[in-house]
Order: sequence, then C-alpha cells, then structure tokens
Amino acid sequence: MPSEFSENEELVIPDEVPLLPIRDVVVYPYMILPLFVGREPSIKAVNEALARDRLIFLAAQKEITDENPNPDTIYSIGTVAMIMRMRKLPDGRIKILVQGLMKGTVLSYSQEKPFFIAKIKQIKEKPATRDNVEVEAMMRTVKEQLEKVISLGRMLSPDILMVVDDINDAGRLADLVASNLGLKVTEAQDILELFDPVDRLKKVNEILVKELEILAMQARIRSQARDEMTKSQREYFLREQIRAIKTELGDTESKTEEISELRNKIERAKMPEEIHEEAIKQVGRLERMHQDASEATIVRTYLDWLIDIPWSRQTEDNLNLDEAQKVLDQDHFDLKKIKERILEFLAVRKLKPKMKGPILCFVGPPGVGKTSLGKSIARAMGRKFIRISLGGIRDEADIRGHRRTYVGAMPGRIIQGLKQAGSANPIFMLDEIDKLGSDFRGDPAAALLEVLDPEQNFSFRDHYMNLPFDLSHVMFVATANLMDTVPSALKDRMEVIQLAGYSQEEKLKITTQFLIPKQIEDNGLTSSDIEISDTAVNRIVSQYTQEAGLRNLERNIAAVCRKVARKIASVEPRPEKTTVTGGSIPKYLGPPRHIPEEERDHDEVGVVTGLAWTQFGGEILNIEVTMMRKMGGGLILTGSLGDVMKESAHAALSFARSKASQFGIDEKIFSRYEIHVHVPQGATPKDGPSAGITLATAIISLLTGNPVRRDVAMTGEVTLRGKVLPIGGLKEKSLAALRHGIKTLIVPARNHKDLSEIPKEIRKKITFFLAKDLSDVLKHALVNDPTEWAKQIKGRGSNDPMMGDSDVPATISRSAKSVDRAA
Repeated sequence: MPSEFSENEELVIPDEVPLLPIRDVVVYPYMILPLFVGREPSIKAVNEALARDRLIFLAAQKEITDENPNPDTIYSIGTVAMIMRMRKLPDGRIKILVQGLMKGTVLSYSQEKPFFIAKIKQIKEKPATRDNVEVEAMMRTVKEQLEKVISLGRMLSPDILMVVDDINDAGRLADLVASNLGLKVTEAQDILELFDPVDRLKKVNEILVKELEILAMQARIRSQARDEMTKSQREYFLREQIRAIKTELGDTESKTEEISELRNKIERAKMPEEIHEEAIKQVGRLERMHQDASEATIVRTYLDWLIDIPWSRQTEDNLNLDEAQKVLDQDHFDLKKIKERILEFLAVRKLKPKMKGPILCFVGPPGVGKTSLGKSIARAMGRKFIRISLGGIRDEADIRGHRRTYVGAMPGRIIQGLKQAGSANPIFMLDEIDKLGSDFRGDPAAALLEVLDPEQNFSFRDHYMNLPFDLSHVMFVATANLMDTVPSALKDRMEVIQLAGYSQEEKLKITTQFLIPKQIEDNGLTSSDIEISDTAVNRIVSQYTQEAGLRNLERNIAAVCRKVARKIASVEPRPEKTTVTGGSIPKYLGPPRHIPEEERDHDEVGVVTGLAWTQFGGEILNIEVTMMRKMGGGLILTGSLGDVMKESAHAALSFARSKASQFGIDEKIFSRYEIHVHVPQGATPKDGPSAGITLATAIISLLTGNPVRRDVAMTGEVTLRGKVLPIGGLKEKSLAALRHGIKTLIVPARNHKDLSEIPKEIRKKITFFLAKDLSDVLKHALVNDPTEWAKQIKGRGSNDPMMGDSDVPATISRSAKSVDRAA
C-alpha cells in the first residue's frame, strides 16, 4: 500500500511509547492496515497513544491464543506505527488504521499494567552494499515471481503489481511482497528481523519459489482430475484431487495400513481353515481394487462380517448342577419338567463335552414364562442369551440372509444374532415360531429346517456369508402358543415341552414370591410401605384376571403399587405401611371385570358344559341344543363354529340316530324336527377336535328328555360308533374347569397317562371319570341312568311324539314334568 510519509522524512521517535500486542499479523514499515482492538489493556494503550503523539509500537505475540500476553510471550522486534484513524464499534471494540513507520526493538518495559509501555530503540535500515546489478536482478526476479503467483490464481490485491513496479528499494520491495503473501506469523517475523535488505529480498524470493511450486502442483492436480472426470462424476473428481495430492506427497501408506490391519484381524479371529482361506482371498481382491470403487465397499463390509462373527469364541458352561438348580428355582416357580430337562442336558454335557445342543420348543398360553425361561437357562448355564422374534416374518432372507449381489444385502437373523452375542454357543431363543408366515419371497419355516436339525446345522450356510457355520454348539429354544400352525417337518426337529397355565394356588405362590417383590422395587417402594394380603391376590386372580398366564396379574399388582406410591409421594411425612386386603381391591382397581357366571340352579335338558383349549389357555363352553318343528328335519349350527366342530356335530347326530332305539327315541322326531346346536359367544371363532362327546351328550339329552348334570364338564372326540378319542391340553382344561368351580370332569380313557402331569393339588380337587365310549359318558353326565330312562320312555308307549299343538316332543314334556316333581 502507498505510504503517507515520505521515505526521507525525518521522524523523531520518543524513548517510551505504548506497546500493542497483535495476534495474527506482523506489521512492516510503510504498511497501512486496519486493526481491530478488543482487549481492555490494548484499548487503553491505543487511547494513551492518541493522547500523546499517536505513535504506538506494534509487536506480534508468540502464541495467537494467549489472551494475557506478558513480555516473554511478545516478540522484542516490531514496528513503530502511526495511528491514522480511530473508530469505536458498537460491540465495545475499536478499529484503528495504522501505518508502519520504522522498525524498532524493545529495550525494556517501563510499565506492564494496565497496559504496556516500552522503551524503544529505533533500528535504522542498512543500505544495500552489494553490486547494484545483483540487487537489480534479484528485484526483477521477485517481481516476475510475484506476477507468476498471481497468474496461477493466488488472490492478491489487484494494485500490487502497479505499486511494485514503482519501487526501486530492495528493502521496501521485500517488505511489500511479504506483507501481501499472507505468511504465518513466525515466517513474517523472521523476515522482519532480517535487517539486510538483500538478505530479506532473498528470503522473500525463496518463499515465492515455494509458493509457485505449490500453485503449479495444484494446477497439475486439477488438470489430472479434470481429464478423468465426466459430467456426472463431480464427487469422483473431488476424490481424485485428494488421491493426486496424496500421490504427489508420497502418502500411499493408508491403504497399505488398512490391508495390513485386516490381515491381522483375520489372524486374531481364529477362523476355520476354509473360512480363513476365503478371507485372505477377499483381502487380496480388495488390495487390487481402487479404494473408491463401489465393489470395494462391498468386499470391505463382507470382510468386517467375517472378522466379527464368533467362529471359535465360546463361553464356558457352568456344569455345577446344584448351582444351576438354584438359579432356575430363583427365577421360576414349579416347571419341574423343564428344569429337569435343563439339568439333564448339563449332566450329559459334563460327561460328554462335545455333545450337540438340544432344540427345545416351549408351548403354552401367553404369560406363562416361556421367554423369561430362556433367560433363566442362559443364566444357569453361564451362556450368552440372544432372542429374535419370528412373529410375522415372511421373507426367507430374514433367516438365510441375502445374496451379496443385492443392494443393501446383509446376513440373516441367525448370523446377526451370533455376532451380537459374540459367542458360538449362546442360548438362542426363536420367539413365536408358530406365527411365521410365507409369501412369494419364500417360506421362513422351511429355511429353519436346516437351522433346527442337529444332523445338518453343523454346516449352516447363510446366503450372504456363503460359508459353513457350525450351529451344533448353539442351544436353540423356540416358543409357541399352539403347535397347530407349525409345519410337521419343523415340529419333528424340536423337542416339544408343554407349559400349561397356573392354578389359583400356583398364582398365589408366584405372586407372593416373585411378582409382588418385583413390582414393589420397580415402583420405588419398600416392604415397609406396602403389604398385599393373600385374600387380595386371590380376588385379583378370580375377579380381575381370567387368564392362564401371569401378565394381567402382574399389571394389576403394578397398578396397586402405583396407587400406593402416589399416596406416599403426595403426603409428608411418609405415611405408615399400607395393607391391601381383598375388600379394598375395588378401591385400587375399580369394579370386578370378571364376575363368575351364575350357577345353574337345576339340571337342564340339552345344555352341557364342554372344555376347550385355546392359545390363551383352557376355557369352558356351554353348548345348547333345542329343536323346532320342520318337515324333513335337519341340523342348524351356530356360534361361529369351525369345520372340525361342524363335523363333530354331524357325527354326534348320526350316532344318536343310529342308536335311537337303544335310547328310546322315536325315529319320527328326526324327520319332523330340526335340531339347532348353538355355542354362545358367537363372535369368538371356535374349532377343535375335542367337542364330540359334548355335542353328542347335548343332542341325546334333548331327544330323550334326560337332563344333564350341571356340575359336570367333559372333553373328548366321538366316532360314529361311539368310541371316545383322546384330546390334548388336559391340564389347561382342568384348570379352566377349576377356575369356574366345576370339580367333575369326564375325559377320554386314553388320556389316563396325562393325569400324571396335573399337579397333585389339582387332582385332589377334581374328580376324573375316564370314558372309553359314549355310554360311559352318558352314565356320568346324565341325571338318570340312560338304560332305565330308555325303558321308561318305551313304557309310556306314545307313537305320536307331539302333544296337541306343542312344538316339544311328548317324551321331553313328560320328562320335564317328572324332573319338576322330583325337585
């Protein structure tokens, strides 16, 4: 910039001037530039200079970030400058325009607080003592280099070349060029401290030469990248610029380091030989690829999966049977059969360490502890636990993974779970295996066949990995509500263990031992704050939670605890212990949600209590049968019945017609009356092969007029010849009957083996009648002995089943009257 002071003008510099430390710039003589001053000591120094003779000494700080510089952190050589203008800014700072006058050096500091005042010695520039030709050549060289720097794109003041042409002094030329190059403070300070003009000019020339090399390199990089760039590859162009810079700088070690690191990780992963060879092969492919190629990302991701999968990492099993038994008992009440199975596995594992992992399937209604049982098994064995939910999965790739050729491909959930567990022998829970779907993307249940087959899963191949993984060490645990929807081939590969619902006594014990302490802790309470009595628990079980499991029971216990927690939190000081009794439960939970059905006050004709087994546990079904006059007869079925129950109803009616004479039924009834079978709660679909004897008993009771005992429930299928076939879910059905106060059950004789699975306390409360055929059922279900009742009907000798205009057969009318008289 042009100077306002003549070079030859004689200036008088006082011995002491205020000193202004500046951060990121070095001021040269004859240089004009604005400075922003914001620090309080600096503002005071400027004001002092303005109050004196407008002269101030400008010295650069050694550390730019230093907010409170001291004499040791300020360069001793600086420039005496004149403050030409000063302006106060709204934010409290001031802006000054200064012009460098001459160099000076600090001899000492006469004041440091509140601002610096220094004793200055003026440095007079030495005249150029070298050959004028050499100096002229150096000056021309510097000017030419400056022109080249500007031509290569360096942003400098547009007037700089005009000013440079008019300068004939080597020192001033060096200072002017150095002040416009934007040098670092240390470099600029080095030039300022060179007092020989020619040496200073040489130093500036060296800097210009280096700057030219850098600018030429940038131009070459841009040229190389531009040659390889297409119109749609701007991002590629930027990457090429970086690559070219690294190549020119010799920085090619990053990819080598990555490849070396991958090889080290592969060695540490302790892969089987086949997998190790494939991993090394893929590393070689990656090494030959351009690092920005799309396939390189795929290979790198694949290698990361190979390294992270626990090919040989396993946890050590806890084979202490007593300790395992203790852990299982702490987490779950009863479940003896399952606990025995786990302890058997541990015992065999102790004797044969290389045995294959079992594949268990826990089947039972919701809330009985199937999922939490898997966690307990893992804790007892000291293994990692991983769970995946299969509910609603329709894509086979969720199990086996995607092919690597697809965009966004990834391994299936089995391999993902193993990576997450970090162990090759975890407890792997496949939750809700009965809710798998299938569509055009494949059948996930079929994909699980290899996973759950101990004879095949030692070499399970995921589509993404395409390498065998040994799943034989994994202990698979599946859960399901019902096995009906599970394909038979998949069912055959699993060891099915049934979990029935809990009786009221079991729920009371579980609630007392597990649920209440857990909810007290979860809701911020202590045992000194709340006590829930057994009568309260029993009332919650009977009137608020008609379920086989424990989920709603736990929710209601939590609701009671929350009410007590709110009471405690809103009262100071802390109230005394709250005792929750059976009578106070409605205050906490509202009116009862499940009111027991009214017990039938007398035995009725054509009304039978049946038992059903649903995915939510056992239920009772009241089956009603009546008939209306209709020529030609017929059968009406209502109540949202499934195909199996409809077939059972037809089979029951056919049996009744075939044995009409044996039961004393007039065969004309079948052609004159239409029989209507109804199962209440028609909005709920009902189906299953266990209502045959119930339907047959109801129809025969209606046709003979022989009432059915109101305290008896039954379950079983019937054949056309009256044989009673076995059913499933006997324990669940027994619990359902007990919940509704029914203590006499008629069950198939071939289910005798299942009685041992029912807890003793339940067997003591229920009387079981084992029926081989329908005659055994009728003998225990009907009020009157069927044989004697048939003789009475035949003895009445009525060939016309109608009595006047009544729609009810005569046999039924007469039987109803006899029942009333007996009552």
